[in-house]
Amino acid sequence: MMTSLNMTSLKTTARASRRKASAQGFTIVEFLMAVAIAGVILSQTCLLWLYSSRCFAGQMSYADMDQKSQLALDTLSQSIRQCRALTNFTTTRVTFLDHDNKALTFAFDRGMLVRTKSGSSPKILLKDCTNGEFVMYQRTPIAGGFDYHPVTNSGLCKAIEVRWNGARKPSPTSPTASESMQSARIVMRVK
Repeated sequence: MMTSLNMTSLKTTARASRRKASAQGFTIVEFLMAVAIAGVILSQTCLLWLYSSRCFAGQMSYADMDQKSQLALDTLSQSIRQCRALTNFTTTRVTFLDHDNKALTFAFDRGMLVRTKSGSSPKILLKDCTNGEFVMYQRTPIAGGFDYHPVTNSGLCKAIEVRWNGARKPSPTSPTASESMQSARIVMRVK
């Protein structure tokens, strides 16, 4: 009977020591595995956040450039349609005689589209232009189509085509966001 009691107390002591060992915490191997898994999850979360914020910044830059291009084109169209005549032309600068007989100039200068009216300060219509140009056309359309005849004499000019591309770097780590070409043909209505 004594041996049976000793066996029972040994089993109870062994169980108690196992419970005590398991209650002490993680082993070093378990701790290192948990840290490694947490590190991988944290690094993947950070990479996802970085990538998504760069994409968001790029999309916002595209939307902003497109909105500013449309506003510049609207202003340009409205002003040119009211002009009386084209007085000076280069591929990067056009000067008109406005409806109030004042000089009105549009120019692509140092990556900007600038509007200058005689007697007032210049107004920047658009920034971040990578290239821009003006082309002048005659009033008569080409037979069998909708295109106009290009002209070199500003006295014969009835329509102006304006084209530009835009590019911007939203942040130092983001790739350059470039806008597709904006183009419009604007007919002078008053002439």
